[in-house]
Amino acid sequence: MPLQHDDDIQASAPLRRLRSGQWRSMAPLLRRETGRRALRIGVADDDAVPPLPDMAWTRLWLARDGYRGDLRSHADDPLPFIDEAFDLVWLQHALEPAPQTAALLAEACRVLAPGGILLVTAVHPLGGWAPWFRWHARGQRQSLQWPWRLRQYLQRDGLEVESLRRLGAYRPGTQAVGDDSRWGGAYLMLARKQRRIATPLKLRPLPAHAPVNARLSPGTRRHSVS
Repeated sequence: MPLQHDDDIQASAPLRRLRSGQWRSMAPLLRRETGRRALRIGVADDDAVPPLPDMAWTRLWLARDGYRGDLRSHADDPLPFIDEAFDLVWLQHALEPAPQTAALLAEACRVLAPGGILLVTAVHPLGGWAPWFRWHARGQRQSLQWPWRLRQYLQRDGLEVESLRRLGAYRPGTQAVGDDSRWGGAYLMLARKQRRIATPLKLRPLPAHAPVNARLSPGTRRHSVS
């Protein structure tokens, strides 16, 4: 059972239904990924993650007193992981209650390895869920995030958005859970962290003191010697 307070909008039945099918929509996008280390930061302790082969998940969820789950830390502190620790990071509606959206995104980018992917799912500010969300989130630390603004943040941190689609039912109370829909109440953004481009060092070639047919170590380049 979830551990949130009863008045937490993220613990409401409609939002739990909206989140419940998201991993099924994500799974086809992740089947070709070769990463082994994944981090999910969500808003409930029992939300499901994609059952991907050989993928080891670290699970955190954002509560009122900070991060809970496999580790605990304060929500205003940096994530308790080293740089580039994960091949996949999923922010599942965590940006809505986050104290600082830009700071959480920056931390997600920091712990993401080059070539890895960042997934963001959230309620779309333009859709049938938005009025319901704003009404029921009155007095709570919750806010809806515009996809175009997230794209700006991610590009600044060296990520390229590869996919943006709508997910879930059009409005609370309908039964289309987890299906991709043009008018879905949630959206899924997939961005990839760009790999660093190695700058080759300009080294002065030295004469080789070995026969031409000698076995060279892996990665050694042959140079002609006059």
